[in-house]
Amino acid sequence: MTLRIGMTSVTDKDNHPRILVTVATYNERENLPLLLDEIQQYAPDADVLVIDDNSPDGTGQWCEEQAKATPQLHCLHREGKLGLGTAIVAGMQYALSHGYDYVLNMDADFSHHPRYLPDLIAGMNPAESQARDVMIGSRYIDGGKIEGWGFKRHFMSKAINFYSRWLLWLSPKDCSGSFRCYRTELLKKVDLTKIRSRGYSFQEEILWLCRRADARMAETPITFADRERGVSKIDNGEALSALWIIFSLGLRNLLPG
Repeated sequence: MTLRIGMTSVTDKDNHPRILVTVATYNERENLPLLLDEIQQYAPDADVLVIDDNSPDGTGQWCEEQAKATPQLHCLHREGKLGLGTAIVAGMQYALSHGYDYVLNMDADFSHHPRYLPDLIAGMNPAESQARDVMIGSRYIDGGKIEGWGFKRHFMSKAINFYSRWLLWLSPKDCSGSFRCYRTELLKKVDLTKIRSRGYSFQEEILWLCRRADARMAETPITFADRERGVSKIDNGEALSALWIIFSLGLRNLLPG
């Protein structure tokens, strides 16, 4: 696989944490310009990495052109649609190799609104004695909610979260959402090359790996709003694959090591 990276230098701003916001895209040309404006408003010191899977709608080309005039924007182009999990891993690896302190992942479709970025970032280090390794934008703690879903999606989401928490011994209430901030020092303890999930089960698998690395996790409430533009990428086959991967990881909890 050939990767083409358009980037500029990363600078340390007054010794503040160096933050990379990663956004995986496939046909998000309509959303991306608006999203980048909002990220700039709420996290002006953060860099942004767009990981595009060769979107037919020109998302990657737009990002590449915009990056020429936007020092904080970087683009990583992949050969095709390789899965959300592998895209997030690519973003994590980029953050590790470029010396960022935090890597914060969010969706491109405004289901994760950038107004919550300050809460996720601040929650990483509320006090030196309480520093966190993972902050989760949570739909399922007090103050969190979901807008635009019907009964079926609510039921499936709550069921997968119960299933994951029980099998994987996870403490967060929202294990399936992808709006998260990770400390890169923690990610250095996780072998990202061994992650099995290519799709949506990545969210549970990475939390399982973080738990096994003794990660300190916390949640902050968000309102998750269903996308207004574009098309959702999940399908039934991927959902079934996620159930199997989570089950197999749960079995490993019973094994030593």
